[in-house]
Amino acid sequence: QVQLVESGGGLVQPGGSLRLSCAASGSIASINVMGWFRQAPGKQRELVASITSAGSTNYADSVKGRFTISRDNAQNTVYLQMNSLKPEDTAVYLCNVGVLEFSRTYYRSYWGQGTQVTVSS
Repeated sequence: QVQLVESGGGLVQPGGSLRLSCAASGSIASINVMGWFRQAPGKQRELVASITSAGSTNYADSVKGRFTISRDNAQNTVYLQMNSLKPEDTAVYLCNVGVLEFSRTYYRSYWGQGTQVTVSS
């Protein structure tokens, strides 16, 4: 089994910054793609950013130039640095990780529990 633990959410004023972390632990042989999604009330879940094991990144147009995704492969951790936050960034942020467990022959998708980010003055 694999566990994902997220941290770093909270309340921040417009223009402020937050850094989210998501650490994976358990029976992990390898991790391919790591990503962050978000879901605001009444809206569909959307991809915010993703990063491959080789370090290639992908961002939603709405966060390009403001958010930066990174990962620490030794610690099985993915980060999301969020700068110049706007009220429309308010949402529950969830990490998603593709994990190859020692007991399996295919990658399986795991989700974090979600962390609330609220941007408000």
